[in-house]
Amino acid sequence: MLTEADRRICEYLTGHQIAFERFDHPPVFTCEESDVLVPAAAAGIQTKNLFLRDKKGLRHWLVVTTCAKPVDIRALGDRIGAGRLSFGSPERLLKYLGVTPGSVTLLALAHEGARDVEVVIDTDVWTGEALRCHPMTNAATLVLQRDAAARFLSLTGHSPSFVLVPAADRSGAIPAEGSGDT
Repeated sequence: MLTEADRRICEYLTGHQIAFERFDHPPVFTCEESDVLVPAAAAGIQTKNLFLRDKKGLRHWLVVTTCAKPVDIRALGDRIGAGRLSFGSPERLLKYLGVTPGSVTLLALAHEGARDVEVVIDTDVWTGEALRCHPMTNAATLVLQRDAAARFLSLTGHSPSFVLVPAADRSGAIPAEGSGDT
């Protein structure tokens, strides 16, 4: 069943002639659930998205990485020149990306508040031919080819930074739960 936000983002993509494949499935909340419930036909790199803020809450980032990568947030903050990073609150997430925890997605950059969000894409994602992301709901997955994702980013006014997102050892890993796209 399509949600209103899901319908709007699919219309946005179609209206801007951005091709995608859609796969509906039961809601997923973790990367592990996604591995089981997203159809094998859904090619591309499964993404995990983190909505982060700086210490003062003045700058915000959407970090797109692979579902399989545990992220070292401390090292990432240093790598992108942000200093100490933390997760943005559900209120900030709604304000800037128009989504709630568990629904964070690259496609939320179409939200008007997202103009103030900086985008960091893991080179491990961008070197693939396609990526998988949620269409504002965790009950479906869209597959976008890299050039389609680039067109989407351009249309939303975002020039991402491409960074090799540092991986944490498993003991310091960020769990997929609540981190956004799965």
